[in-house]
Amino acid sequence: MKVYVNGRLVPEKKAAISVFDHGLLYGDGVFEGIRAYNGRVFMLDEHLDRLYASARAIALTIPVPKPRMSEIVVETCRANRVRDGYIRLIVTRGVGTLGLNPYNCRSPQIICIAGAIQLYPKKLYEKGLSIITVGTVRNHTEAINPRIKSLNYLNNILAKIEAINAGVMECILLNPQGFIAEASGDNVFIVRGQEILTPPTWCGALRGITRDAVMRLAGELGYTAREEVLTRYDVYTADEVFLTGTAAEIIGVVEVDRRRIGRGRPGPVTCRLAEAFSNLARSSGTHIR
Repeated sequence: MKVYVNGRLVPEKKAAISVFDHGLLYGDGVFEGIRAYNGRVFMLDEHLDRLYASARAIALTIPVPKPRMSEIVVETCRANRVRDGYIRLIVTRGVGTLGLNPYNCRSPQIICIAGAIQLYPKKLYEKGLSIITVGTVRNHTEAINPRIKSLNYLNNILAKIEAINAGVMECILLNPQGFIAEASGDNVFIVRGQEILTPPTWCGALRGITRDAVMRLAGELGYTAREEVLTRYDVYTADEVFLTGTAAEIIGVVEVDRRRIGRGRPGPVTCRLAEAFSNLARSSGTHIR
């Protein structure tokens, strides 16, 4: 594998940054997880818009414009012969001192990795996930705003630890007010009749790229898709529950906190949306070759 690091594609064993980089020392940086399907990078412009917005929110100036960043992603995919895969695009604050002051970091670092990923086993897309609600609370929006896709993912990792220790692969985090925020790495949706509902971003949800695509697809398929403040009661009593994310795509949830959801298998709305999303992902995007 070749990794893009600051203007060069280098073998992965030689892909390195300084131990004084604030991305390593303090989680000071931003990233995007992006998918490639059928020789195209899916929704690349939307991912770059979110990357640059996250950087602005933490006062990090990305040293290249968006068109050049788009080229970097495509070049990295091409160098690794990626047609269907996963891209991790990272911008760190750069090398600084052992102090917190980010303004001592003069040169942000750009890293791009293109490879493969499978978040959940294929059988779980057919059978659905069992998940729990964890005690770890989602970051307050005025502490580390969850809309910033930063390198500081400890909040998510602590939730994931709880889930794994409980014998499941994913979980739901509540916000400080007790409302549904999101999963440890995905957005949460419920289906109630012909309505498809997901928490608003102010509740602690990331503005997911797949989330937004699913909401558009739902409208095209005749459903009403909108944001709504949700509680665990809404999840427990939903007709269907599913998660969305770049790596996860769309996956049904069949049990939450030992309560069976719907009929205990991925529901028809979830399956219909998953099929529509697959068709969209494999027929659109920025060409790699």
